[in-house]
Amino acid sequence: MKRNYCLIIGALLGMFAVILGAFGAHGLEKMLDAKMLQRFHTGVEYQFYHAFALLATGLLREHYNHKLLNYAGYAFTLGVLLFSASLYAYAMTGITAIAVITPLGGTAFIMGWLFLLLFLIKK
Repeated sequence: MKRNYCLIIGALLGMFAVILGAFGAHGLEKMLDAKMLQRFHTGVEYQFYHAFALLATGLLREHYNHKLLNYAGYAFTLGVLLFSASLYAYAMTGITAIAVITPLGGTAFIMGWLFLLLFLIKK
């Protein structure tokens, strides 16, 4: 049986969201101003949402082997890498050029939800 990478990645992203959230709350609160700390926490929040989305996608993949579920998993993963990671990097460095990546991650999130919706409509 193939490994269900949506479940594995979802669990890893959830675990790292807890770690990053704790780091942001306890390690960065004195290093970053309130605006940058909020950006960091937005990255954590969206990482959590999409860790759960990946877990749900993975659970659906346990019963249905459909390409739209695969696409949703790829899009959610890419979204976290682009959206959340760019917010973490921007908050930590202040380099505004990094922030141009964030909307690409948001687009990947939207595509993931669209693929999941299309799958659910077809089923």
